[in-house]
Amino acid sequence: MTRRTVRIAMNGVTGRMGYRQHLVRSLLAIREQGGLDIGGGETLWPEPVLVGRREDALRAIAQRHGLTEWSTDLDAVLDATGERRVDVYFDAQVTSARPAALKRAIATGKHLYVEKPTAGDLAGAIELARLADTAGVRHGVVQDKLFLPGLRKLKRLVDGGFFGEILSIRGEFGYWVFEGDWQQAQRPSWNYRAEDGGGITLDMFPHWDYLLHELFGRVTSVFAHTATHVPQRWDERGEPYRASADDAAYGIFQLEGGAVAQINSSWAVRVMRDELVEFQVDGVHGSAVAGLRRWRAQHRSATPRPVWNPDLPATESFRDQWQEIPDNEEYDNGFKTQWELFLRHVALGEPYHWDLLAGARGVQLAELAGRSAAEGRRLNVPEVTL
Repeated sequence: MTRRTVRIAMNGVTGRMGYRQHLVRSLLAIREQGGLDIGGGETLWPEPVLVGRREDALRAIAQRHGLTEWSTDLDAVLDATGERRVDVYFDAQVTSARPAALKRAIATGKHLYVEKPTAGDLAGAIELARLADTAGVRHGVVQDKLFLPGLRKLKRLVDGGFFGEILSIRGEFGYWVFEGDWQQAQRPSWNYRAEDGGGITLDMFPHWDYLLHELFGRVTSVFAHTATHVPQRWDERGEPYRASADDAAYGIFQLEGGAVAQINSSWAVRVMRDELVEFQVDGVHGSAVAGLRRWRAQHRSATPRPVWNPDLPATESFRDQWQEIPDNEEYDNGFKTQWELFLRHVALGEPYHWDLLAGARGVQLAELAGRSAAEGRRLNVPEVTL
């Protein structure tokens, strides 16, 4: 078996998502399985080059996992030649720092794999897609939830015609993020500062765009309301600060084909669900309720006949009337699965449509949702093109 090394500059691995999902559960997991088999007796071997601002944190991560290359100098990593030249630049930084770093990587001919949102506004996101296409580099955007078990089972139901005509999609996402004074916050403080690219609309609406687009149809209009429910929080040093970004967003989306989606997103809500995110899809022939892993469905032939009578207590367990959908296959980590597809795209040129243009579409939806909330009206969502 021949091994082909792919050197990957990983910027942002000191953050929770960059470290846990992208480094440990994706690239290091690929190494633990012996590399990525691409056929023809060849495997791809990802070689991470850790990049960030905190030298001590990078050194600690490298030592923990037996890695030898790390740097606080992004320019030096991107400019390296010969055996030290990197092939792919991965970015999981704060949103406000991402566009400049991506432009630098494009200028040095690196392929790009990028967390979302790709930029803080649509103009910036489209510019990155144009620059990458002009430079002839391959590019992808993380759209991880498409590869999670619950959503893959949902796609199986959609593709199999289980729902018939789909009428509506309702989603609930969120949990209580502690303010940081009496319990440590589970999210970084920049998430709550608009000037640093924070806000739940910019964070989550790109997710909702690709989920709705891929599973049910393109979003054609949006009506949104946003709020900053918790106006004061405490940062990583225990210092109070004003939350200038939204921590909740409530959206209604019209989809191509006629279905309507409603999705609530909040970092100021307590969970009374089986999972942190759940979707209910209702169609003429059946309905299903899904989280990121579990799915339950109810076909029209098995739908009971509820009767509204507020004078009597409910005597039936509605949850027990739904059928659990089996896995029927083993599902790998969603981030790892998409990394493997992107690496095959880089090495073999296999088709890959989750690119910077798809990322720009998600930024557009977030931007229009913000405008909709500010103006108090529904806005059309035009198709994004270069």
